[in-house]
Amino acid sequence: MEKPLLFTRDLSIGYPTKKQVSVIASDVSISLRMGKLISLIGANGIGKSTLLRTLTGIQKPISGEVMLNGRIVSDYPPSQMSQKLALVLTEKLPPSNLTVFELVSLGRQPYTNWVGKLTADDIAKVNQALHLTATTHLSAKRHFQLSDGQLQNVLIARALAQDTPFIVLDEPTTHLDLQHKAALFRLLRTLSSETGKCILFSTHDVEMAIQLSDEMIVMNRGNVIQDTPENLIKMGAFDRLFDDETIVFDKQKQRFVFRGF
Repeated sequence: MEKPLLFTRDLSIGYPTKKQVSVIASDVSISLRMGKLISLIGANGIGKSTLLRTLTGIQKPISGEVMLNGRIVSDYPPSQMSQKLALVLTEKLPPSNLTVFELVSLGRQPYTNWVGKLTADDIAKVNQALHLTATTHLSAKRHFQLSDGQLQNVLIARALAQDTPFIVLDEPTTHLDLQHKAALFRLLRTLSSETGKCILFSTHDVEMAIQLSDEMIVMNRGNVIQDTPENLIKMGAFDRLFDDETIVFDKQKQRFVFRGF
């Protein structure tokens, strides 16, 4: 079997407080492979962002290790890490007058020289990223002129231009309507299969994630499970997702329903 791109070993995640260490989850076992689209789901406040920050080396684990390409994540210097991992966050972009092409070109910074001059290869990578995300027609537009859906695709194009084997997205469907959510999910699935990259994203759109993910990571209180959507349904992993007896997961319909209404 192919070696995982990323895996965890005896991992506990959380954060220190003034009086003690607050542990969110222990014995976290995650294994991510190339060409897979993996979704991370869980209720609000369960610790999804903490897990993502730990997996990407932004936050230190309470204990244990995160291994990326056979090396502890925290051992990578920033210059090397930026060639292994691309992040797409939900924060708004700072004010600027950048065009879409210029914004996507920022993904090439780990490879350009100190003046940031793009080579022919860099430009080809940017154009390929625009093509894969169907945003070539937006190249000359200013990024602030884009809709939320267009901007999200452009930010994914920037991550693709960074040319890393691993892309992590934090809540990429936030602020998108149903049509654009579906389009974004399809895009991520296509990119993982066609480029062979490993794509991990957190989302609250559980039902869409079930339909389109190769694998899912489900966070419940103190417990993290990774498996295929089919196996997770069989083991009842979604039954405990929300701490509300009126919200029930229907295994036949593969969606949540309300009980007692």
